[in-house]
Amino acid sequence: DVDHQKADWVSIHEKICQLLVPVRTSLPFLIPEEERKHGVEQLVKRQKYIIDLTYSTAQKFLWDGKHEKAMPAALHALRFSIEVYGSSSVQLVPAYLLLAEACIGVGHHLQASKYLSQAQWIVLRTPDCSAAVQHRLHRSLGLLCAAEGNFEQALYHLANDIYLASSTFGLKSIETSGGCFHMANVFFRQNKMDIADSLYAEVTDIWHAFLTKSVQTQEQIHKSRAEKSPFTEDKEISEDTEAQQAEATQVLNAVLDIREQALKQQPGETARVLHALAMLYYLVMDLSKAYEMGTKAFDLLKQLPQQESLEAIGRLLKLINSKP
Repeated sequence: DVDHQKADWVSIHEKICQLLVPVRTSLPFLIPEEERKHGVEQLVKRQKYIIDLTYSTAQKFLWDGKHEKAMPAALHALRFSIEVYGSSSVQLVPAYLLLAEACIGVGHHLQASKYLSQAQWIVLRTPDCSAAVQHRLHRSLGLLCAAEGNFEQALYHLANDIYLASSTFGLKSIETSGGCFHMANVFFRQNKMDIADSLYAEVTDIWHAFLTKSVQTQEQIHKSRAEKSPFTEDKEISEDTEAQQAEATQVLNAVLDIREQALKQQPGETARVLHALAMLYYLVMDLSKAYEMGTKAFDLLKQLPQQESLEAIGRLLKLINSKP
């Protein structure tokens, strides 16, 4: 266990080790003011880069279900956030939430509660705190309540999460879908299957639309330039994009498991999740999985009277087969 923890620290430290050297180097005392100012600006820039890197690394670990691995990266994100922004800045909230979710994942609910209390205290002291930050706080609070079996309180927080996320990013946004997914899980645990089912369908639809657009973007890029594998409209795969990929993989596979194990089978809904997963795996160039999911979706849809998605899946399968 200790060895694992050590390995986790080593893994994030290796990522940021070279970045730490200039950050830890003191500025010379006797230098012109302009040079000093430039040095400070460069230092802050590097520190912010480390915050972004460690945050997105921790986020990806969380979506991959590797909660212990997320902890060191999240602690680094918090530490550098404090250095850059001070100990009571709203900029610390994302790191506190990561730490809380990592603790929830390993069953350390008391520690998670402490991190969330810190985040809540900061949000309460920030009158103009953005809805984007508040919705994440409510999500983390909802996850803790759900983990503790306090489902009503979990639903309260997740409802706030969805409301705030949709008001900021839009009702059909990826950001909003996360709250819907977690709310569906709570209803699922309460055995309120009809509500859970409709929420899982909503989550699937949001990801399906997002991935459809991403595939179209991918094809446009392919027509105009050398082959690449972007997941979003960005031309390079960023740390944020990797976290997004991990989220999509985790969420859609979870929904697929629920669909496939349900007593009342809904082939249309199952096919939609499979189609979304096929697009996801195609975009990340896992072509064998993409083909497997796409073929399953195609076979399911062939059995249904309404087959409007068959053409889209057929086109995707052709794209997959056209890859070397």
